[in-house]
Amino acid sequence: MHAADDIRGWLIDLDGTLVCAGRAMPGARAFLKACAGRFVVVSNDAEHIPAELASALGRLGLNVPANRIVLAGAVALDEIAALRPGARVLVLASDALARHARERGLMPVRTRPDIVFLGRDRHFSHKRLALAANAVRAGAELVVANPDLVHPGPDGAVVPETGALLAALLACTGPVDYRLIGKPESALFAAGLALLGLPRRSVAMLGDNPRTDGEGARRFGLRYVEIADGIFPRAHGETACPRQEAVMALPQ
Repeated sequence: MHAADDIRGWLIDLDGTLVCAGRAMPGARAFLKACAGRFVVVSNDAEHIPAELASALGRLGLNVPANRIVLAGAVALDEIAALRPGARVLVLASDALARHARERGLMPVRTRPDIVFLGRDRHFSHKRLALAANAVRAGAELVVANPDLVHPGPDGAVVPETGALLAALLACTGPVDYRLIGKPESALFAAGLALLGLPRRSVAMLGDNPRTDGEGARRFGLRYVEIADGIFPRAHGETACPRQEAVMALPQ
């Protein structure tokens, strides 16, 4: 890729761009260093909170402060807390996101929720599906973080994502309206741009998925730079591709 000297800030995808199958992509460390802090990681991750991810990336040698990470799950709960302070929420997601909900003043419940929040729930079960489906049928608002069905796992395997759980839920409820937080929708791009504090014309989205990263950038009025074969664009005249072999271990 050619240098884009007029790009002053970057929104950067996580899976498939900075990391793949738990390993840092070659060149990721050098690219972040060359960006000199003018970047925000924007991910459809609907399981972790920024502090967890910052710690995991740090073990790979990728210096990404928690306040420079925008994640679909955390942003969705932040938005719920802003729009519906103190709401009763059925949280179908990780323990970390349940704690995040409490810290934002929301009340995680199992009965009579105002809102059903669906993230990447590794403990999704028949019982949880029944709770969510009947709550939505009874009038609870549905908020979903991350529309992705799967993401790539090791050795060609697939890892189920929130979108797969949403498909199961909608099979029980029938068609219902729901609020979606995650690329290609605009909320994550808006949050990332606000952290950069730069005009849209000088910011680009760096990613590997034209359907989420690319389409979302186009809708939001940002340029899209697609990473190909793990080769990063030049940031301010620098590029390097040292191989990094540490493995990212995120909390389960």
